[in-house]
Formats: sequence, C-alpha cells, structure tokens
Amino acid sequence: MKFNRIAFVATDVPEAQEALKLLTERYGNAAPADADVIVALGGDGLMLQTLHKHMHRGIPIYGMNRGSVGFLMNEYRESDLPLRLEAADIVRLHPLRMNATLANGSEHHALAINEVSLLRETAQAAKIRIFIDDKLRMEELSCDGVLVATPAGSTAYNLSAQGPIIPIDAALLALTPISAFRPRRWRGALLSHRAKVRFEILEPDKRPVSAVADHREFRDVVEVHVEEDPAIDLLMMFDQGHSLDERILTEQFLH
Repeated sequence: MKFNRIAFVATDVPEAQEALKLLTERYGNAAPADADVIVALGGDGLMLQTLHKHMHRGIPIYGMNRGSVGFLMNEYRESDLPLRLEAADIVRLHPLRMNATLANGSEHHALAINEVSLLRETAQAAKIRIFIDDKLRMEELSCDGVLVATPAGSTAYNLSAQGPIIPIDAALLALTPISAFRPRRWRGALLSHRAKVRFEILEPDKRPVSAVADHREFRDVVEVHVEEDPAIDLLMMFDQGHSLDERILTEQFLH
C-alpha cells in the first residue's frame, strides 16, 4: 500500500519536537484529515491519544518511539520512511465500550483501547459483584479494583496487576482483580472477546468506586457494563519482524 500523504503528530518533549522538524522537512506534513497515514512521534501515551482522536476514521497509525516506554511504537529512524510504511504489518483492533451508571442516576459512555478499570476511591476496599453474559459469576469480590483488558492492553496495567499477557489475535479479554482480598486466591479469568461483563458495586455509599476507560474517569459508579465494540476498527502499523505479536511473545520470556 502506498502512503503518499503523511501526517506527523508529536509530544512536547524536545526529542519528539526535533524529530517532527526533521521528518517534516524531509517528507512534508499533511493535515491529518487529508492524510493516508498518521505517524505518531512519542511514547505509548501519544499512540493511545492518537488512536482515540482518530478512532472513527479507520486511518492507519504508525508510531516511532521518542518517549520512555514505546511498547506500541516502532524504532525511530529518519530514513526510508515511505518504504517502511509500505512494508509494515497492519494490526486491526477493536476498543472496549464502557457504559457506567453513577449513584446520581446519570449514565456515561466511553471507549477504551487498553482497559476499563474499576478502582476504590477511599481507604475502604471495594466490594464488587461480577456477571458475565448476564450470569452471576462472583457474588462478592473484595479488592482495590478489577479491570477488563484487551490484548493490546494486556501488557499495560493488566500485567502490573499480575494479569495474563494475551496474543494480539487471540480473540480474548482478560478479567483481572487488583489486589484481591477475598477470594484471596482468585487470579482472574480469560473471557471470549464477545463476552459482556457487568459489574455491580456493593455498598457504594460506604465503599465508593470509580470507573476508568483508559484515561477517562467517572466517579461514584454503581453499575458498569463492558464489552468489545466490533463496529470500530483501530489500525496500528508495525515494522516487519517487530510486530505487536512478537513483542507480546517476547514479553512473556523476560525475567
């Protein structure tokens, strides 16, 4: 595939701004609305922001690491960018859709590329009831929180919470507790990507909980629904031999 019109976006850090200047001088810089591809210069945070901003356009996004982590990014190089883009593998992902009901009765919706997290707001442990496809699976989880992660997000917060790393094409979601107190030995579950997850907050006045879709937070929730949205395609590009599949596999053998 030819990418003749490249749009560059960058974070404010000096390394990213310098890269933006050099690449713009070399390849031009199309407006994102007119571009064939968007090249994000920064770290994973910028990649997520760019995917969110252009979520409904179906435009491929190629990241080059000018940040700190860069798990979702490719190696930074100024040369041969059009050839790299033509040869890149394109990964198609779908975000999670979160519907949250607050204690005041209002309803809110958000999309998440990495994960939807429920988190306790106070020193009191959260108590959460879990339904999968309208079937009660856990009467009461006492915890700091619980999250549902996509394969792309399985190496982010989910991994820090001791959740499983999921291959990008596995058609699975991770349901992972955060510092579970009861049941103490529960480590979470792997769910079909078609699963519909519902959380009910127990004792919400005494044990308030917030719901976070990537970086968008709603406080004092009483019920949260989470499921994949197959109608939205997210297109991420990776250099051949350095695909997200390969990075996820490599991550599982690190000590």
